[in-house]
Amino acid sequence: MPPRKKANGQTALPGMPNMADLRDTLWKAADKLRGSMDAAQYKDFVLGLVFLKYVSDSFDERREQIRQEVLDQGIAETRLDQFLDDVDEYTGHGVFWVPADARWSHLSANAKAEGVGALIDAAMEAVMRSNKALTGVLPKIFNRDNVDQRRLGELVDLISDARFTGHGDKPARDVLGEVYEYFLEKFARAEGKRGGEFYTPASVVKLLVEVLEPYSGRVYDPCCGSGGMFVQAEKFVLNHRGRREDIAVYGQESNERTWRLAKMNLAIHGINGDLSTRWEDTFYADKHPDLRADYVLANPPFNMSDWARKTDDPRWKYGTPPASNANFAWLQHIVSKLAERGTAGVVLVNGSMSSKQSGEGEIRSAMVEADLVACMIALPPQLFRTTQIPACLWFFAKDKSPQGSKRLTDRRGEVLFIDARTMGTMMDRTERILTGQDLAKIAGTYHAWRGSRSATDKYQDVPGFCYSSSLDEIRIHDHVLTPGRYVGAVDAADDDEPVAEKIDRLAKELFNHFDESARLDVVIREQLERLDV
Repeated sequence: MPPRKKANGQTALPGMPNMADLRDTLWKAADKLRGSMDAAQYKDFVLGLVFLKYVSDSFDERREQIRQEVLDQGIAETRLDQFLDDVDEYTGHGVFWVPADARWSHLSANAKAEGVGALIDAAMEAVMRSNKALTGVLPKIFNRDNVDQRRLGELVDLISDARFTGHGDKPARDVLGEVYEYFLEKFARAEGKRGGEFYTPASVVKLLVEVLEPYSGRVYDPCCGSGGMFVQAEKFVLNHRGRREDIAVYGQESNERTWRLAKMNLAIHGINGDLSTRWEDTFYADKHPDLRADYVLANPPFNMSDWARKTDDPRWKYGTPPASNANFAWLQHIVSKLAERGTAGVVLVNGSMSSKQSGEGEIRSAMVEADLVACMIALPPQLFRTTQIPACLWFFAKDKSPQGSKRLTDRRGEVLFIDARTMGTMMDRTERILTGQDLAKIAGTYHAWRGSRSATDKYQDVPGFCYSSSLDEIRIHDHVLTPGRYVGAVDAADDDEPVAEKIDRLAKELFNHFDESARLDVVIREQLERLDV
C-alpha cells in the first residue's frame, strides 16, 4: 500500500491519522454530549477526558521507549519491570506518571460497565495525586447524578479512536497542544459571549506577542483565561531558537473552571507556570504582589462594573478608577507590575482611548504625561466573535530611552499611533482575522519606530496608517488617544489597489452585510412571534 499525502503535502505512513482527522474525531466526541448539557459543561467534560487520554498516550509511548532502551542495552528481561515502574524514567522526560487504574486501556475496557463515571473520577484523582503540577486541576465531575453514564461510555469509546502519538515527528505533547487550542476556539464560539472569558482570538494574541517580542524574562497575565498568551509567548521563543526555560510564566484567573483549563493548557505545552494554587480575583487578592514583570500580556474583561475596588489601593498611582468601570484599574494594575524596563500589551475597549467620564480622562492624561504609553493600535471590527464592541491595543513601556547596548531609537516624549481598522480578512460573515501579512506590517511598523534589532526598515509616518506624535500634540487633543485623530487620511497616491479589485472587494463585503442583515431579520421575527403578547 503506497504512502498517502497529508493535507500539507507531506507524506504520511499508511494508517497514520492527520491532524484534521484527529480534530474531526474529537469534535464528534464533543457532540456526543452536546445534547444533554450546556456548552460550558461539556467543555469541561471533553477537554478533561482528552487531557487524560493524552496523559495516558504519552505514558504508553514513553513506556515502550523504556522497554526498547532496556533491550538494546542487553539488560536481562527479568529486570525489565524495575525500569518500567521507575517514576523518574517518565517524569525526567517530561511525561506524567499514570497509575495502572488511571490508564486509558483500563478505562476503555470498562467503558460499558456500570459506574464508568466513578472510574474516571478515580483516575483523575490518581493522576493528580501522582503529579504535583496537576494538584487540584483535573475535573472530577463524571459521576454526578445529571451525567448520562451510557453517553459517557460512548464518549470514552470515541476518544479511544484518537491517538496523540504517531503523527510523524510531532511528539504527543505538540499534537494535543494543537488540538487543545483548536477546541478552546470551537468552545468559545459555542458559548458566545461567555466564551470571551477564556479565549482571545489567535491573531490578536499573535499581534501582542510579535510587538512585545518576549525572548526571555518574566511574562505575566493578570487575567490569564485559558493561558493562550503564555502558549503564544512560548511559541515565539521556540520559533526564535530559544528554550521553554527562557521565559518564566506568572498568571492569575478568577474563574475556577477557566483556571483549571489554563493549568491543563500549560501542562500540555510543558510550560512550568505559576498560576497560584487556586483561582482568585486579581483586584481583591493579588497572588503575585512582589512580581515585577519584563512583559505583561492581557485581555481583561471590557467595562467590568462589578469589581473589588479599594479607594486607597497603592496601585492607583495615576488616579482612582470609577466603581462603575474597571478599565483603568486594569491598566494601572498592569503598569504597577512592570519591571524597570518592562513592556506591556493590553486589549481594551475603544472607549478607553477617549473616555472622560468619572475621572477616566484624568487618569489617561496622567499616564500619558508619565511617558508610559508607547503605542496605540485601533483594531478592525469583528475580530472578536464573542463581542461586537470595538477594541484597541495599548502598549506601555517603562523606559523609552535607547537603553544602552540595545541602541534603540530614543522615543521619550513620543507615542506611535497605528490605525489598523481596515486591515484583516473576513473568514465568514461574522468573523475577521489578521493575516500573517497584516501582523508583519503592524509589528514591523512598531519595531521600525522603536529601532529594534528585528526591524527591517527605517520608520516613517504613513498617512492614514501610522504617525509618531509628540506629547505636545497629544495635549492639543486633550490626551485623547484615538489613532484616527493623528494618522490623518490615506494618501490617494499611495493606494495601489486596482480600482476593479477594490470595487469587487467592497461589493463582497457589502453583500455579506446584506446577508447577515437578512438572517438577523428572520431570527428577530421568529423571536417576536414566540412572545406571548
